[in-house]
Amino acid sequence: MSVASSPERSVPRVLADAVDLARDAVVALHEGGVGDYLGVAYEDEWAATHRFTADLAGYHGWQWAVVVAAYPESDHATISELVLLPGPDALVAPEWVPWNERIRPGDLSPGDLLAPFPDDPRLVPGFMATGDPVVDDTALEVGLGRARVMSREGRLDAAERWYEGDHGPDTEMAKAAPSTCGLCGFYLPLAGSLQAAFGVCGNEMSADGQVVHAEYGCGAHSDTLLPTGGGSPRYDAYDDGAVEVVTVTTSQTPDTTETPETTETPESPSMQDSTSSS
Repeated sequence: MSVASSPERSVPRVLADAVDLARDAVVALHEGGVGDYLGVAYEDEWAATHRFTADLAGYHGWQWAVVVAAYPESDHATISELVLLPGPDALVAPEWVPWNERIRPGDLSPGDLLAPFPDDPRLVPGFMATGDPVVDDTALEVGLGRARVMSREGRLDAAERWYEGDHGPDTEMAKAAPSTCGLCGFYLPLAGSLQAAFGVCGNEMSADGQVVHAEYGCGAHSDTLLPTGGGSPRYDAYDDGAVEVVTVTTSQTPDTTETPETTETPESPSMQDSTSSS
């Protein structure tokens, strides 16, 4: 709780003593809970602002500010204004941003309407039709005849986004590709000034329908060649269900520390005959 500052000599004392009056004003209007008294600030010699902690759910750190007023010779003060204000540690909403500055790419849903900004630098006025079929057909091909067409700034902005996007020349896919989109049979170049650098991929197995840079590439290039060789070795079909599970028991190893008994080797018959004859 802060201590109320002492009023100046020219300020009526009744302004400083109007703490209870200010508190009762908040309670009487049923605006919400009133907490601790925070102090008083003098606006001038006729007015002072008493502040109280706002005891309201969801308004942490907010304060009730009650302005009281009195003439220098007056013996009582009156309520001039009551307002709920954020304090130094108040929880406040972020700064409001207009909707047209909050919208981002991908926010547009089916049925939504999004008009271009007034004086959008990406657009410039087009030209009206001349009535000559040859001239009008050529004009429509390059974009003339529409109410507005993309300006040079708009085209450069789009080109920069596409260059740095997922289908630009510096992506991992492009670096690992065998060739570039500019040499691919599925590459459909754009018309106009962007034709030299950008086109649309027509390969359904790759970036189908996406704008790609001419130096972008992927493994589905029209000139891609499969690696040579016989491929993976062929094996017979293996049926997991036909495997017979056998439990193998480990036999005990005989004790090899015992000394084998010494046995006499019988003499052969020839040796017995030679001994008996002698």
